[in-house]
Amino acid sequence: MISSYLFFFRMLFNFFKLFPLKEKTIMVASFGDNIATVADELKRSGQEQIIVLKAEGCKRDFADDSQVLIKHFRPSHLLQFLQSIYHLATSKVIFVDNYFGFLSVTDFKAGVSCIQLWHAAGAIKQFGLKDPSIETRSNRAKQRFQEVYRRFHYVVVGSEKMAGIFRKSFGLNNEQILRTGVPRTDFFFDKSHTKQIEQEIKQRFPVIAGKQVILYAPTFRDNQLHSADIALDIEQLYKSLGDEYVLFLRLHPAIRANLDNKYNDFVVDVTDYENINHLLLVSDYLITDYSSIPFEFALLEKPMIFFSYDLAEYQTARGFWEDYKQNIPGPVVSTTTEISDIIKENRFDMEKVRNFSAQWNQYSRGNSAANLVQYLYREEEQQQRVSEQ
Repeated sequence: MISSYLFFFRMLFNFFKLFPLKEKTIMVASFGDNIATVADELKRSGQEQIIVLKAEGCKRDFADDSQVLIKHFRPSHLLQFLQSIYHLATSKVIFVDNYFGFLSVTDFKAGVSCIQLWHAAGAIKQFGLKDPSIETRSNRAKQRFQEVYRRFHYVVVGSEKMAGIFRKSFGLNNEQILRTGVPRTDFFFDKSHTKQIEQEIKQRFPVIAGKQVILYAPTFRDNQLHSADIALDIEQLYKSLGDEYVLFLRLHPAIRANLDNKYNDFVVDVTDYENINHLLLVSDYLITDYSSIPFEFALLEKPMIFFSYDLAEYQTARGFWEDYKQNIPGPVVSTTTEISDIIKENRFDMEKVRNFSAQWNQYSRGNSAANLVQYLYREEEQQQRVSEQ
């Protein structure tokens, strides 16, 4: 099925390549936050034609943006899917924010730039060419992965640590790394905007008024479609912490469907809330495990707990870039009792959080989108002047 899909995609892409390149920017969105931030900066800089191709699962809603053309980039929307392939084949600048298999068959024309706006500011678990699971894949699949990575002309990073990870994960050279900062982190530096968002969230979730907010946002495990139980003992946490706290749950739909919430004044399901960065603003504590959320939450200098109840198993299956317990910015626990005890006793090393943020957010200082747009489009203008001469 994959081979048939890619064959079909290649044929259409190569046909549309017969058309001339146009001055437009295409943005393929799976997560959407980095895409949206860069799109806003492109509008401010005067770029007129911006087209967002919404991939399957993209939660970001661009519908209220009259300056951006939206296309559903999936075969179930056949006409828009065909239009999307046309735009990919005729655009000079293409942003992507995830691994997309179609890139393995898109041999872009000379003069086209494909920029990977990876959806995470840092990495705990291994991915790409370093993902341990790649060893079990077929040779054809491995070749497809490498073809996808070869399409990236540039990858955007927020730190030297992430630059090193991308070089190993995607097989890149140093010239392909853009040290402009992660665009979605610009949000945290805009104090007037963040204050407005905080007020909006408090109005939307009035139950948090006067309480401490705990955000639980675990990584989705591959086996949870079949065993969709939440590991956190909500009843125990509520009885231990009492009425001074509210628990935000951001879960995979398979787990949420299996959730029986008996504590409506304590538990708030925020799974469908579009932008997790907004939730971070009002969260006093973050409970997670192997996700990329801590890299941005660290900018707020708030405490984190790492509920890694399956650490040994997960490390074997996915692999970590560094020693997990030594390098994350908070206590590692395996039980709900430990979580409540740490919160009540305030056992956090905030200096470690600040050091963690300084390492991973080295280049993300509030002007990342502007830096990126200035670099890319200035370079494009220079190349155009050279070709005209």
